[in-house]
Amino acid sequence: MIKPQVKPHAGKLLVLTPGMGAVATTFMAGVVSARKNLSKPFGSLTQLQTIRLGARSENRNPLIKDFLDLAGLDDIVFGGWDVKADNAFEAAKNANVLSPQDLDPLKEELEAIEPMTAAFDQRYVKKLEGPNVKDIPNKMELAEALREDIRNKMKETGATRAVMVWCGSTEVHLHPAACHQSIEAFEEGLRNNDDSIAPSQLYAYAAIKEGVPYSNGAPNLSADFPALEQLAEQENVPIAGKDFKTGQTLMKTILAPGFKTRMLGIRGWFSTNILGNRDGEVLDDPESFKSKEVTKTGVLDSILQPEVYPELYADLYHKVRINYYPPRGDEKEGWDNIDIFGWMGYDMQIKVDFLCRDSILAAPIVLDLALFLDFAKRANKSGIQEWLSFYFKSPQVKAGHVPEHDIFIQHFRLKNTLRVLGGEKPVTHLSENFEEEAVS
Repeated sequence: MIKPQVKPHAGKLLVLTPGMGAVATTFMAGVVSARKNLSKPFGSLTQLQTIRLGARSENRNPLIKDFLDLAGLDDIVFGGWDVKADNAFEAAKNANVLSPQDLDPLKEELEAIEPMTAAFDQRYVKKLEGPNVKDIPNKMELAEALREDIRNKMKETGATRAVMVWCGSTEVHLHPAACHQSIEAFEEGLRNNDDSIAPSQLYAYAAIKEGVPYSNGAPNLSADFPALEQLAEQENVPIAGKDFKTGQTLMKTILAPGFKTRMLGIRGWFSTNILGNRDGEVLDDPESFKSKEVTKTGVLDSILQPEVYPELYADLYHKVRINYYPPRGDEKEGWDNIDIFGWMGYDMQIKVDFLCRDSILAAPIVLDLALFLDFAKRANKSGIQEWLSFYFKSPQVKAGHVPEHDIFIQHFRLKNTLRVLGGEKPVTHLSENFEEEAVS
């Protein structure tokens, strides 16, 4: 098999995060901590997972980071924007995700990461405010200012290339409008301050215009519309999104495929979340919650295929709630009640109480996306990277494609893409004389 041409990584990789709150600072702290050998990057496929190459009998199972020419942790430098003026150390302390004993040894490195002034409009995130905001009224001029920020930060850090991963708050729910249908219409909308263009779209536009891969970690309408998808193809920039798959939805994409595999029916799935960090406060606004609700509720239909299995799933009642509860902080609780049925229609129940740490689950996703998108750019891949669906609640796919939500299928596709990019054959269940088991 011919190995694709991939430019070798050289120099520093700038990871830019719009938003320097709990998720971004936990990611930054974890990378610095791992570089100092103070902790391990648990949860990261790029750092810890192996990949099987060839038949099982060949016994070739290198780490992904040893198989592919990924940037190393020592190559990463940081930059970001936030409406708060706190540096990364102060922001991490305020987020209260990491303990002082884990943060204090990282103080010098994190204090050096100062947020750039944000492109922000409170109409799109009503529960958030702060003084560190650009005083530029025109959206095209704001986008140009963000492009200048990217160029300046690359010079300041000595980076040779960059990636951008949205780690900001959830914006109000928006539907694609006329300005989103073409590059020309979008740029005209920027010049005319079209209300359909939210701040996250300015960051996505700025990144793509600067040749910087972009990934959206929130449910915002950000780069998932024709104009920016076209622009990403035109500028040869890989993009991916949207909405990091962390707590409750992660569990759904693990459990639902199991029920379907066993042909167990589901009558109802009730989900509620208790969350007290900045994200929880933002989602206390109904319009921001609507954005999150759309990405959370679309998962089950895709996995269970009620149109194919109507007797099992056509009447499934699915309810999702998010409750802002300040005492809980970043230690989110996701509670699920699942009413299932089996042989002869007899009912059963499953209760799941996931006391997770939202930013702890999200931080390794930021790392993996940054490294994989940088690799994709060097492999000359552009536009939507569907193979990264593994990381998202609402995977972005090309027009006409159906999103895949089954985490095991997503994982299989991700690894097969990595195999091909590394010059190896994809693995199938027909390998090794038709007797090989399907593998991850």
